[in-house]
Amino acid sequence: MNGIHDLGGMHGFGPVQIENNEPVFHSEWEARAFALTVACGFLGKWNADMGRYAREQMPPAEYLATGYYEHWFFGLQRLLVEQGLLTAQELATGRAAPRPDQPRAVAAADVAMRLRYRRQARVDVEVLPKFKAGDTVVARNPHFSGHTRLPRYARGKCGVIDRDHGVFIFSDTHAMNRDQKPQHCYSVRFTARELWGPSASACDSTYLDLWDDHLDPASV
Repeated sequence: MNGIHDLGGMHGFGPVQIENNEPVFHSEWEARAFALTVACGFLGKWNADMGRYAREQMPPAEYLATGYYEHWFFGLQRLLVEQGLLTAQELATGRAAPRPDQPRAVAAADVAMRLRYRRQARVDVEVLPKFKAGDTVVARNPHFSGHTRLPRYARGKCGVIDRDHGVFIFSDTHAMNRDQKPQHCYSVRFTARELWGPSASACDSTYLDLWDDHLDPASV
């Protein structure tokens, strides 16, 4: 989707501020927000791609005025309501309503095992690749209405297949309707000048992991 989260290549936001020795979490609530998101994911009501899409639906003004883990917390609340695990009233009041079927919590001793053996994005199915290393391709530009892993700055641009990673779950459909739609995922090289214009460095390139459905042959 063409949301505010897709900031790559956009002007007017100032320089990226690099924090030396940046901690993983700046405060305890950030760690709790991350832990809650991971723990609720064990309930199996949504997948990682649905989680990304939920965060992308944060209102633009709110998105720009908040930090990374606030985006995570927004997405978690949205998913909990959408999947019927909580109501908007429960979130607003902080009081849980009684339910006949409470979801089973993951025991602390099982967390490490669950993280180790959670579903992988790579799938073991036979799918013919549409492209091979060295092929010139064009990134599609259909103005996605839902989740996509194709960044806006690369749409309509020409690149070269650097390598084929193999067959993976297609994140775009997996986020929208749980359809895995397995297909090949490639590392695609785009020159800096193709992405950013003639004033960009002639020596630099950007590599993006893109799926078959993101790409067309350059000759088309």
